Amino acid sequence: MKDFAVIQTGGKQYKVSVGDVLKIEKLPGDFKAGDIITFDKVLLVGNDKDTTIGTPYIEGAKVEAIFESAGRAPKIDVIKYKAKSKYFKKRGHRQPYFKIKIRSLS
Repeated sequence: MKDFAVIQTGGKQYKVSVGDVLKIEKLPGDFKAGDIITFDKVLLVGNDKDTTIGTPYIEGAKVEAIFESAGRAPKIDVIKYKAKSKYFKKRGHRQPYFKIKIRSLS
């Protein structure tokens, strides 16, 4: 088994390893393909032999990722309806995301 880490970003936690590609919540700032994003909120680092758990974060640990693209998830329809009262509201929502590839754990 290879090394892994658990990072926190966008109010969510992700278990990542080198080479993983994942979609995370959009981050503030302008990014273009190939930019490096550093995550310093590392909650846990582990491998075959040992595991380090942060309280709440591990000091000095970081995960670097390469920004690949930005996009928007498929549309979700939000409908509010009340029977027999002519009340009907329909809204749509597309959640923005960043697609990243994990480069290194340290």
